[in-house]
Amino acid sequence: MADAEGEPVVKTAKQLEKEAKKLAKLEKFKGKQDKKSVQTTQPTKEKAEKKEKVKKAPTEAAVYDIPTEEGDKKDTSNAMPSTYSPQYVEAAWYAWWEKQGFFRPEYGRDLSIENQKGKFVMVIPPPNVTGSLHLGHALTNAVEDAITRWHRMKGKTTLWVPGCDHAGIATQVVVEKKLWRESKITRYDLGRENFVDKVWEWKNEKGDRIYHQLKKLGSSYDWTRARFTMDPDLCKAVVEAFVRLHDEGDIYRSSRLVNWSCTLKSAISDIEVDKVELPGRTLLSIPGYEEKVEFGVLVNFAYKVIGGGDGPGGEVVVATTRVETMLGDTAVAVHPEDPRYKHLHGKFIQHPFCDRKIPIVCDDFVDREFGSGAVKITPAHDPNDYEVGKRHNLPFITIFSDDGIIIGDYGNFTGMKRFHCRKAILEALEAKGLYRGTVDNAMVVPMCSRSKDVVEPLIKPQWYVKCNLMAQKAIDSVKNGDLKIIPEIHIKTWNHWMEGIRDWCISRQLWWGHRIPAYQVFLSDGSKALDNGNEIWVSARSDAEAFEKAAAKLGHKNFKLEQDPDVLDTWFSSGLFPFSVMGWPNKTQDLELFYPNSLLETGHDIIFFWVARMVFFGQRLLGKLPFKEVFLHSMVRDAHGRKMSKSLGNVIDPMDVITGISLEDLHKTLEGSNLDPKEVEKAKAGQKQDYPNGIPECGVDALRFALCAYLGQGRDINLDILRVQGYRFFCNKLWNAAKFSLSHFSADFQPTAVSFVSDNSSCGGGLSAQTLNILSKCGLAQIKSTSQLDNYFADHSYIKGFAHSSFDSQLLSTLPSASSEYVNLNRWIRHASSFGKDAQTKPANLSAKDVSGLKLASIDKWMLSRVAYAVETCNKGFENYDFPAATTACYNLWLYDLCDVYLECLKPVFSSGDEQAKTAALNVLHTTLDVSLRLLSPFMPFLTEELYQRLPGRNESSTPSICIASYPEVESCSWRDVNVENDVDFTQKIVKEIRSARSNYNLLNNVKTEVFVKCSDAKLKRQLQPLSSVISTLCYCSKVEFEEAPSATGCAILTVSDKCEVHLVLQGLIDPAKELVKIAKKRDLLQSTVTKLVKDMAKPDYESKVPADVQLANKEKLESAIGEMEKLSLAEKTLQAL
Repeated sequence: MADAEGEPVVKTAKQLEKEAKKLAKLEKFKGKQDKKSVQTTQPTKEKAEKKEKVKKAPTEAAVYDIPTEEGDKKDTSNAMPSTYSPQYVEAAWYAWWEKQGFFRPEYGRDLSIENQKGKFVMVIPPPNVTGSLHLGHALTNAVEDAITRWHRMKGKTTLWVPGCDHAGIATQVVVEKKLWRESKITRYDLGRENFVDKVWEWKNEKGDRIYHQLKKLGSSYDWTRARFTMDPDLCKAVVEAFVRLHDEGDIYRSSRLVNWSCTLKSAISDIEVDKVELPGRTLLSIPGYEEKVEFGVLVNFAYKVIGGGDGPGGEVVVATTRVETMLGDTAVAVHPEDPRYKHLHGKFIQHPFCDRKIPIVCDDFVDREFGSGAVKITPAHDPNDYEVGKRHNLPFITIFSDDGIIIGDYGNFTGMKRFHCRKAILEALEAKGLYRGTVDNAMVVPMCSRSKDVVEPLIKPQWYVKCNLMAQKAIDSVKNGDLKIIPEIHIKTWNHWMEGIRDWCISRQLWWGHRIPAYQVFLSDGSKALDNGNEIWVSARSDAEAFEKAAAKLGHKNFKLEQDPDVLDTWFSSGLFPFSVMGWPNKTQDLELFYPNSLLETGHDIIFFWVARMVFFGQRLLGKLPFKEVFLHSMVRDAHGRKMSKSLGNVIDPMDVITGISLEDLHKTLEGSNLDPKEVEKAKAGQKQDYPNGIPECGVDALRFALCAYLGQGRDINLDILRVQGYRFFCNKLWNAAKFSLSHFSADFQPTAVSFVSDNSSCGGGLSAQTLNILSKCGLAQIKSTSQLDNYFADHSYIKGFAHSSFDSQLLSTLPSASSEYVNLNRWIRHASSFGKDAQTKPANLSAKDVSGLKLASIDKWMLSRVAYAVETCNKGFENYDFPAATTACYNLWLYDLCDVYLECLKPVFSSGDEQAKTAALNVLHTTLDVSLRLLSPFMPFLTEELYQRLPGRNESSTPSICIASYPEVESCSWRDVNVENDVDFTQKIVKEIRSARSNYNLLNNVKTEVFVKCSDAKLKRQLQPLSSVISTLCYCSKVEFEEAPSATGCAILTVSDKCEVHLVLQGLIDPAKELVKIAKKRDLLQSTVTKLVKDMAKPDYESKVPADVQLANKEKLESAIGEMEKLSLAEKTLQAL
C-alpha cells in the first residue's frame, strides 16, 4: 500500500511486535498445513507409519562439528543445515574475527595518515569485574556494537575500547564472603596487604568471565586495548588526577554527613543506596540481627518543657520513624507562624535520658500540617536536620559507632546495637509516661545495595571534589551545542542535577581500590601538624614527593607522614576512563588520535554518577569534552513493565535467552540467592507464570535484534521473551530464504552489475534518491517530484546560477527522458544535452557499474527499489539513533518484500525457459542478498557472516568478512523508483482481494482460478499488465487477463478501487450449497462475538474500569468482526447467484 505522498506504507514497530509474537504460531500452523497436505496424498497405513517415525526421530538442531583450530576461518563449503541453528551459525566466527584484527583501528590502514572518511571512537561503560552479564549489559552491547559496526562498515577508523571496573565495594564483599565461607576468616585476620593479594588472586581467576560473555554477544571490541581500572597505567592516571585537583584546590577534606554502611564500615555513594518503599508496618531482615526489625511506623512521644508544668501545655509531642536517634536530638523545631507553639519560642525541653537541655527553635522548613507540627532535630544523623543544625548553630552529637553501636553517656543504652536500642527506648519512654502511640506510616528505607544493611547518615571526615564551577561548564557545553544529549528529554535532568549539585564525596573506607594519594603530617611528638587550626595534608605521586611538599609547608623536616588508609570512590577512576584508557597523563599516540571520543552510550540511570563526572574531569584536566555526543538508552523491564528483581523471579540472564533454559533450571538459579524462603517461592511462581515451558533457545542475533528493535527513544523497554523468540523465527525465515536463493545459483555464477533497460523510460511523478541528493546539494531540497522540477525550470535555465555547470550534467545523468506533459523539463533536458556527450541523457544507474544487456522485469525493478528504500531508512536510523526504524526496514525488506513477494514471483521464472529473464532475476537476487545482508550485519553479525560467506562469486580478492565490507550507501544504491513501487503496491491490493475471496470460498492452493482485471483507466491498465505474472503467482491463478471481463454469472466481482475491479471465476470450482452452510456457521460465530463485545462496551463503567489497552483491543476485534461479516455477506450473494 502507499500513502498520500506516494511513499509505501511500512509496518510500524508496534505492528512488528505483534508480528514477531505471531511468528511462532505461524511456524506451527505451517507445519500442520504441510502435514495435512502429506496426509491427503498418502494411504492411511503410510500416515500412521510416518507419525510414528516423527515421534521416534525428532529433528535436532545442527551443530558445527568440522574440526577448526581456534582463530581459523570457519568452513562454509559444506551444505547448509535444513533449518537455522544458532549453535551452528555462531560457532567459530568470533575467534576468526579477533585473530584477523578486524576490530582494530589499524586494520587495513596506517594511523599516521588521516582517514578522509573520519573516525569513530567509543569506550565501554565498564562492567563490574565481579559480575556476569545482565539484560542491561546486553542492551548496552547490542546498541553499541550495532553503532560501532555501522561506522566501521562506513569506512571510518573505528575504535571501541573494552574494559572492566574494579568495583571497590562489590569486589571486596565477594572476596570477604568467599574467605568466610571457605576458611572462616575475615579480612582483619589477614591484614590489608594479604587481603588485597587475595582479591587479585580472585580477579585473575574469575575476572575474565564477563569478557567471555561479551565475546559471546559478538561485541566487536579491540581486545588488545582492554583496560582494567586497577591496571598500573590507570592507577597512574588516578594518582595524577587527584594530585592535580588537590593542588589546585578542587579536592579538599571536610567532616560532613555521608551515607554510611555499618556492615561495610564505609561511606557509600548515592547509587549504592536502594530506596525501598514500604506501604506501612513491615518487618525486615537486617545483617547482624537474628530477629527481624520493624519499619514503616511512626512513633509519637513527648518532651517535657522546662518550667512548663504537668498539663498538656507543658510538653511537646514529636513523631519519628527512627526513635533510637532521639538520643542525639539537640533541638525541637516549630514553624515561626504556628500559633500553637508561639508561647514556647525561646523555651527549652529536657532530654529524658541524659542531662541535656534542648532548645525549641523556629524554622520555615517545618510542615505545620504534618503530625503535631513539632519536629525533633538530630543534626548528626539526618540530612534535613543537618541543614537545620547549621542554620541554628546546634551541637552535632554522634550516637553511633562505625558498626552501629550506641556510643556516649546514655546509661544502659550505651553499647547496644542501634535496632536493639530502638526497642529499649520504646520501653523506657513508656515507663516514663512519655510514649504517645505508634501508627502505620508509608516510608522509604535506604538500604545498602551491597550489604543489604540500613544506611545510617553519619558525620565523617572525607575527601570532596568541588563541583559547582565544573557543573556550570557542563551546563554551558550542552546549552551552546558542544555536547549533544540524545534524547533531548534528558537535558532537563542534566540541568536539574547540575544546578542543584553538591560537592562529591570521593573517599571510601575500604581496602580494595585506589588508595588515596594523600598524606597527613604529624610532628615529632606524634601530634597532628596544624595550619590555622586545620590538619595539614599533602597529596603526592610518591612518598618522596609527599615529604618534599610537607617540608616546604612546615619549613623543616622534623615530621613524619601517614598515608590516608581510605580508597577512592570507584566512580572517580571511571570518570577518567575516556582518556586514561588512551594513556593519559602520558602523551601517547592513542591519546592524540582518539581523544576526544566520538560518542558515549549508556543507560540514562547513570547520567549523573558517570556521564557528568567524565565531563567534569575531561574539561578540567584536559580542557576538552571527553565526547561530542551522549546517547542514553532506556531501562529494561519485564513484559509487564515491572522492574527486574530477584524477588519477583523476573530477572533474565541473557545467556539463558541465547542458549535456552528449562523452568526447572530457572528455579535452581534462585536457590543460591540471598532471598528469604518465602520470597523464593513467590519468585518461582513468577517464573512459572511468565515462562511455563522455560525460555526457548533464541540465539545471539535474535536477542540483539530484539533489544535494538525495542529501543524507542525515551521509553522503558518491557521485554517479552515471545518477541525475542519471534525474531528467532525471523532468523529461520531469513535462513530458508537464503538457502532457497543460493540453490538456484550455479557453481560458476559470477554476478553482473545491473542497469535499467526500461520499456517505459518516461519520467514519472517521483524522483530517484540520486536526483533528490543532487537537488539538495543545489539548495533545492524542497523539490520532491517531477512536476515541481518542471515548474522550477519554467523560471530557470539552469539548476544553479546563470550558466551551465557540473550540477546540470550530474542532474541530467540521473533523469530518464520526461513525458511530453513536462514542457519546461524537456526544454531544459534538450538544452543541457547540447553541452557535450558527457551530458547526454542516460537512464538512471542501478549499480556503480554500467553493464547493459539485462532486461529487468517490473518486479525486478520493484525489488531493487525496495532495497534502495531500506538502504536510505537504515542509514537515517543509525544517523538519528532511531534503531527501531533501521530494524523495521531490515525486517520488512527480508520478510515482506523478499520472502513474501519477490522470491514467490521468481519461482515461475526459474522454472521457465526464458534464460534472459532468469539471468536478470539471478543478478537482481544476488544484489538483493548482498545489500540486504550488509544492511542487517550490525544487528545480526553471526547470521549475516555465515550467509555472506556463502554468496556465489566470492574469490580471494573479495572482502574477507562482512564486518569490514562497505555499508550500503544511498548514492551507490540509487535504485529508488516510486512509480514502480506504486504499481506493485496496487497489484498487491488486487492480490489481497483475490486471496481474501479465495479464503472466503474455501479454495485450496492447488485449485487454480481464472482472473479478469477490468480497468476503466487506460494508464492504470498499462501499468498493471506487466505485473500480471505477479498476480498469477501470488493468487494461484491459471490465467490473468486484462481484457473485457466475462459476464458476472459464475464470478465473484471484487472492487479494488473506483478504476479497477476483479472478476474471479468460481463456476465449477465450488459447491455453492455447502459453502453457504459454512458461511452461515462462520457468520453466526462472528455475530456472537460482535454481540458480546457490544454488550461489554455498553456497560456504564466500561471506560473507567477496563484498561486502555484492553479497550483498544476490543475495538479492533469489533471492527475486524464487522468487516469480516460484510465480506461474508458479499460472498453469500455471489454464491446464491451461482
